[in-house]
Amino acid sequence: MISHLRGLVAERGADHVVVDVHGVGYLVHVPSGTDVPPRGQDVELQTAMVVREDSMTLYGFTDGAARELFGLLMSTSGVGPKLALAVLSTHRPGTVRTAIAAGDLDVLVAVPGIGKKSAQKLVLELKDKVGSLGAPDIDLTGTGSGGIAGEDGAVADTREALLQLGYGPSEVAVTLAGLDLDGDASTLLRRALRAIGSAT
Repeated sequence: MISHLRGLVAERGADHVVVDVHGVGYLVHVPSGTDVPPRGQDVELQTAMVVREDSMTLYGFTDGAARELFGLLMSTSGVGPKLALAVLSTHRPGTVRTAIAAGDLDVLVAVPGIGKKSAQKLVLELKDKVGSLGAPDIDLTGTGSGGIAGEDGAVADTREALLQLGYGPSEVAVTLAGLDLDGDASTLLRRALRAIGSAT
């Protein structure tokens, strides 16, 4: 089982990369938008190998959290590698974990190939498992410290939660600027994740 690759980028595509490891080229399928270095530069990927009767396919990720979530999604009935990759092409791992834990179907159905019934199945089968992936501890209690001076407590906590999930400060600022800010932090976080999902 190949679980890790380090080598030179021999070829790049929107959804794949060929990694040259000591003269052997490994074709690795990656989520679209993966930050792959230019051709000829070093790359390091965490990988998952999917073995079928007629094929062995490598899927690659820039961090272990994405690879673990890929495996968890694959454990769900009806979810194959292409759909699992589509989930990670649409959302960051933290967003997916939060959506599943909160039962937020709107975030999940933003993924091409996932309808409402499929989203419900994901929540049903994975809600109790997503916590095992090391999701960040998100403070939604009104005591967050990542806000801006004069900002409402719920908004500040939502801002901090989004930052913890890996979104950049400018992306968070733009998202919050376009939201209806009436509600508690949990409500605002769900709205923010839906807004980010619909924009990708």
